[in-house]
Amino acid sequence: MSAPVSATPWRHLPADLAAAMRPHLPATVAAVAVAVTEATPAFAGIADDKFARDVRTAVQVALDRFLDLIGTGEPALPPRSREVFVGLGAAEAREDRGPEALLAALRTAARLLLRTASQSLARLRPIDPEELIDLSDAVSAYVAELAAASTDGYALQLREQAGEGDRRRHLAELLLRGDGLPSAVESAAARIGWTDLDAVVPVLLPLDQARDVRFRYGPDGLVIERGRDAVLLLRSGPRAARAPLAEALAGRRAVVGPELGWPQVPAAVRLAELAAALVGPAPDPVFVDDHMVALTLRGEQRALAVLTARRLAPLAHLRPAQRENLLATLHAWLRHWGSRAEVSTELFVHPQTVSYRLKRLRELYGDDLDDPAVRFELLVVLTGQLAADPGNG
Repeated sequence: MSAPVSATPWRHLPADLAAAMRPHLPATVAAVAVAVTEATPAFAGIADDKFARDVRTAVQVALDRFLDLIGTGEPALPPRSREVFVGLGAAEAREDRGPEALLAALRTAARLLLRTASQSLARLRPIDPEELIDLSDAVSAYVAELAAASTDGYALQLREQAGEGDRRRHLAELLLRGDGLPSAVESAAARIGWTDLDAVVPVLLPLDQARDVRFRYGPDGLVIERGRDAVLLLRSGPRAARAPLAEALAGRRAVVGPELGWPQVPAAVRLAELAAALVGPAPDPVFVDDHMVALTLRGEQRALAVLTARRLAPLAHLRPAQRENLLATLHAWLRHWGSRAEVSTELFVHPQTVSYRLKRLRELYGDDLDDPAVRFELLVVLTGQLAADPGNG
């Protein structure tokens, strides 16, 4: 009757097995890495250099460690080696693949290891049946330890993602409600790594796009599903700029709201909803910034507030009296099609004063004053301001 299998069955393997396998280790690592990838359908279609390097590294670590274990009573995996396979399992969870593919790859690796080990030993000398049984037990036990480390990593990542998902959902809800205390919002943002939270770009999407953009934008975006649509909240940065968004969201029927400070997220989302209703369905992204004047002329005060903040930003640092003088001059200049004489007459100031103020406005606005669209927006903003405060006229 055979002896029971020990917890460290590699203790019974002959020392000459390691000597037989080591000269062929580089070729064995390469062959096993290719074989486990090609034999696992979920892995075979991954054309990614990093994935290929990770598989090769894992095979190298596994085979090196197995040869080190031969004839010893050591545990299968020291912490550093175990971390490699914990990391593999975690990566499968992050890629939204189940653990089955990785476990299937390990079973393939076990068969290849058993075959390679027995063939290597057979090249040295005859092998008796008990040695083959010991070898089979050792390989099975060793690969089971690799599988256990991988499934631990998979489970840990799922738990982390669940906790991370809750934290991200909490922040998204705070931003969308707009009623959170600044300290609460900043604390929630810090918990997901959004330190120094400033501006946010909201994007409305159909529900069926939620899962894809959640993975596409990862740590840079929050996605919350609202029943009728999904909202992606992107923190300000390169990925939230217009050109990258236009490319990434092509064909996704997205509506991109204006970039505003985080306390104004509800207003930005509402403007995106109004723009969507104004424009109607469109496959390529609709940018609310292109429709801000139209929304303003329809009486949308949120749009007027955004336009006002943007178009008057170059004057924000001026003293109130200086600012008011320049605004009055700019408004008159826009209405009188650049006629300095008419501006001078309306404002009861000398033409040289008008020239000085216009020079100052040129310094502040630059070429924007030659852009018809900007000039029209400025006229809308200044007219809106005068309507709200006739005393400034």
